[in-house]
Amino acid sequence: MKIGVMSDTHGDQAAVRQGIKAAGSMDMWLHAGDYSQDANYLAKLVNVPVFAARGNCDGQAAAKIDEFVEVAGKKIWITHGHRYGVKQGVSQLVEWGRHYEVDIVIYGHTHIPDSHWEENLLVFNPGSAAEPRSGYGTCGILTIDHEGKIAGEILTVGKKVK
Repeated sequence: MKIGVMSDTHGDQAAVRQGIKAAGSMDMWLHAGDYSQDANYLAKLVNVPVFAARGNCDGQAAAKIDEFVEVAGKKIWITHGHRYGVKQGVSQLVEWGRHYEVDIVIYGHTHIPDSHWEENLLVFNPGSAAEPRSGYGTCGILTIDHEGKIAGEILTVGKKVK
């Protein structure tokens, strides 16, 4: 199972298209907010399921604040992260991830990519395809193999920002 992950696209449809191109063929896409409406645009471009969470810049968008998806025997929590203090660290995400008994926490908000393990919990931020804090725009891929092993990868998207 290959899952594309985006966040913080902020209405930049070119960045969404670049993320799709960088990732290639996926079985599913996840969008962690700040312009979660871009998930609707994403869904029009790919012929796979798309799930999204609402970010702090989304107002009353149709997406939920937190979205939970179960796929390939793994539980994924998608959140933007602003309600969990991610700019100060991911300790609240890890605590809530354990409370929700998920295998993967997807978040955004910082515009900085992150893929690391907290014991048996993958904490994953694809960064921002549209407005990276430094360097290149990014998106991500999660892979869940037939044995249930999870891997996270950060991909470069688009042009370098200064």
